[in-house]
Amino acid sequence: MKIKVIITGATGMVGEGVLLECLEHPDVESILLLNRKPSGYQHPKVKEIMHANFFDVTPIADQLKGYDACFFCLGVSSVGKKEEEYFRLSHTLTLHVAEVLAKQNPKMSFCYISGAHTDSTEKGRTMWARVKGKVENDLQKLPFARVYNFRPGYLHPTEGAKNTLPYYKYMSWAFPVLRKIFPNQVSTLKELGLAMIYSVTKGTDKRILEVRDILELSSK
Repeated sequence: MKIKVIITGATGMVGEGVLLECLEHPDVESILLLNRKPSGYQHPKVKEIMHANFFDVTPIADQLKGYDACFFCLGVSSVGKKEEEYFRLSHTLTLHVAEVLAKQNPKMSFCYISGAHTDSTEKGRTMWARVKGKVENDLQKLPFARVYNFRPGYLHPTEGAKNTLPYYKYMSWAFPVLRKIFPNQVSTLKELGLAMIYSVTKGTDKRILEVRDILELSSK
């Protein structure tokens, strides 16, 4: 099965890691990067749209037709943010883009990067986990063919990637140790990217994928 995918957040560490797997994978036929700024990637598979306002993507809606999947890797940290601001950046923005995509591509699979310990009840004490939980729950209500919520924990960066966060340079040595001690909390960006691709091309019954599910799906 050859697929055409949209990737958001490719100028960040996670999105770039997913992009690199899509570039290499033979089952990914074409990639549309939806970014606020140029990714710097030029490749026969890649087309890029720069759009400044992700709170309103309706002006480019017609350019978003004809895709099998969206790998939604756009996200922000909750550090230093009030709940109202974080909700707007994480929930309002994501649901708007998803609603437009669902209207344009009703057979699409939507793959959302959430996070470990996300709160599906939306009632816990941790603000970011409540908000992410609501994003996950509300995405499931949209008329996509499938919605997959990926909940990675520690993500080991892809070697040579341009957008790896600086502190990972000082963490890389610990990856084999962390993987051995916390096997269900640690994965690589390569494994995450492969799991997202395989959720579309091979499928899975799970709609919420914890780290152990990501590892299992990536090895199919």
